[in-house]
Amino acid sequence: MTLAELNSLPVLDAQRQFESCCAAEAWATAMVQGRPYTSAAQLLMRSDQCWQSASRADVLQAFTGHPRIGDIRTLHKKYAHTADQAAGEQAGMDSAEADLLQTLVDLNDAYVDKFGYIFIVCASGKSAAQMLALLQQRLVNDELSEWPLAAAEQHKITALRLHKLLA
Repeated sequence: MTLAELNSLPVLDAQRQFESCCAAEAWATAMVQGRPYTSAAQLLMRSDQCWQSASRADVLQAFTGHPRIGDIRTLHKKYAHTADQAAGEQAGMDSAEADLLQTLVDLNDAYVDKFGYIFIVCASGKSAAQMLALLQQRLVNDELSEWPLAAAEQHKITALRLHKLLA
């Protein structure tokens, strides 16, 4: 999609496009309201500004747009509507061994139990083993340390998806 096409979409269609990049409705609405964008850089700057003002509830809502890392069945079934933007984000799982995937599932469960939200990581370009290592590192964090890391990873994913949207 070109920037001109994005700018000319009806409001509801634009909202859906932005929500495919980030499931936080308030963020997507603010992005729609920021149109027209004169450049990709301006769009990304607006995204940064909107993300900086996101509430905890907004960030948690954004997390709902992701399957758990390693949960390939859920990735393909539940998140089919964001398949274009999410394509390849967990490609490192394709060649992962069953025991490594099971460890990811188990540690994801432990992460959710500890923090109350799923483990978020910008998975693009990372192998399953790298994501497991990151999960293990972050699982020892306390909430004060983990929350900004999770929110920052969500922001990275959103930026990546915006780039893909305009590709």
